[in-house]
Amino acid sequence: MTVRIVTLLDVARAAGVSRSTASDALQGSGRVAEATRARVRATADALGYRPNSAARRLRRASTGAIGLHLPRTASRLDYYMNLAFGAVARAQDDGFDMVLLGRSAAAHGPLASRVDGLLLIDPDTADDAVPEMLGAGVPVVTGERYPGPSPAPSGAVVCDNAASLTALLDHLAERGARRPALLAPSGESAWAQALRDAADAWGREHRTRVAVRAVPFAAAPNEAADAVRDLLGAAPDVDAVVCGPDGAAPGVLHAAAALGRTPAKDLLVASCVDGTATRTSNPPITAVDLRPAEYGRACAELLCDILADRTPPDTVRPHDWVLHPRASTQPAR
Repeated sequence: MTVRIVTLLDVARAAGVSRSTASDALQGSGRVAEATRARVRATADALGYRPNSAARRLRRASTGAIGLHLPRTASRLDYYMNLAFGAVARAQDDGFDMVLLGRSAAAHGPLASRVDGLLLIDPDTADDAVPEMLGAGVPVVTGERYPGPSPAPSGAVVCDNAASLTALLDHLAERGARRPALLAPSGESAWAQALRDAADAWGREHRTRVAVRAVPFAAAPNEAADAVRDLLGAAPDVDAVVCGPDGAAPGVLHAAAALGRTPAKDLLVASCVDGTATRTSNPPITAVDLRPAEYGRACAELLCDILADRTPPDTVRPHDWVLHPRASTQPAR
């Protein structure tokens, strides 16, 4: 049995509109009343209409692909993998494939001939591929702002990382901590800088010093453990440690135990990034959930909206985080 493919003309006739109006309504373009747009989309869903993405790409002379650039160490971190999956899923909603770009992406020919737009996640001024991508001649959306001097991106999705660290430090203070410390990620990304600035501001407001130790942007648990041993050796009065990098906080627990400190009793432990490692540690670690899959979707959605003229360039959208208190900061009563 041959299955008949539902066409755009079928949708237009069923919705009682012209073919061009149906096209504009489904693509989010043109001057179409919201009630009409909703009726056309509902009709398309009811009929099982699927757009011909290849034909649509030919009409707009597009590649049908979006480029995704992640930090160099992203493959080691759950956060970026979840973010990438979210971005891929949202891009597919608009008919785009996602292309993962490495540092030498521009060496394989002009990016504008291969992708319609770019997502740059946590762009760092030390990454020499970022300026080339920002100047590639296609719309660019960054996940977090780019602190460098290169051309401004077309849009950004930002999380208030200063507020999330402040909330963590406030939580530790409420649990009795008086000498908190931060394992701060190195590098010049907006996220790393926000954490360092927030720790300094919180310390000044509370008239105490937040001890800061730099660790790699994607520090492994053993690197976090080394930093904590150094930290507690130099400042044994530290009673709480916040770990910046994703997945490194269990190393803090290991180092604390080796030094005779008891997590959740005489050393509170928290993380700026939630994930499998923090949820499954013993004890589970208090952490900020940056909701990476939703963040990836938000970045891809903004780029798709800019490409479809649904949103003007220079748009900045916020992304919410959630604090999850767990046993690592719950002293026994």
